[in-house]
Amino acid sequence: MLAVAGSADAVRETILVIEDEEDLREVVTYNLKREGYRVVATGSGLEGLKKACDEAPDLVLLDLMLPDLDGLEICRRLRLDPLTARLPVIMVTAKGEESDVVLGLGIGADDYVAKPFSPRELVARVKAVLRRGPVRSEDGPAERVVQGPLVVDSSRHEALLDGEPVSLTATEFRLLHFLASHPGRVFTRDQLLRRVLGEQVVLVDRNIDVHVRSIRQKLGRHRTLVETVRGVGYRFQDV
Repeated sequence: MLAVAGSADAVRETILVIEDEEDLREVVTYNLKREGYRVVATGSGLEGLKKACDEAPDLVLLDLMLPDLDGLEICRRLRLDPLTARLPVIMVTAKGEESDVVLGLGIGADDYVAKPFSPRELVARVKAVLRRGPVRSEDGPAERVVQGPLVVDSSRHEALLDGEPVSLTATEFRLLHFLASHPGRVFTRDQLLRRVLGEQVVLVDRNIDVHVRSIRQKLGRHRTLVETVRGVGYRFQDV
């Protein structure tokens, strides 16, 4: 439900906050409401699952460490339920939970934010995820993707940077096209192997690093379009 310009009572999207730390939950709720979002908050994972169905939120902000049901299991259940399967999820993690971040992204979380975080950073992440929406699983990426100076057209198997062709291998092309089709979303190496190279490809996840390094070399001064998320994977810059 989008805000109507000039309406003091207009409410934007609904955010479901599942966070058991009361002080943090209140801070998050306050800052999201200040941005105009409707906020539904709970400290219980089980109650959060129920609210995800009852309240029809536009996004879930999900803490990984909850007393009754951990965030990874909640994310897994959300993805298995047809009602919530495509509901955007941002995980809230503590430092040192790097492996959980990788696992969470692997089962369908859209992004993550690490504690401690600033309210400004959190709101920016929420806006970015809402803006791009869920990853399309049925239709796949669009044939022609335009991101800033980069154009990747799968129908013509052509990549242009500042109007000039970029010479890519078949694997590099598929990888760049996939990442550029989902700007701002973090993908683990395993996800990229499965989604870009296929389930049957026998490769180790570090092969992705080699392909990304080559892509960056070919992007030259625009190499930062493909960002490394340390310990997790890669994402295309949200331009």
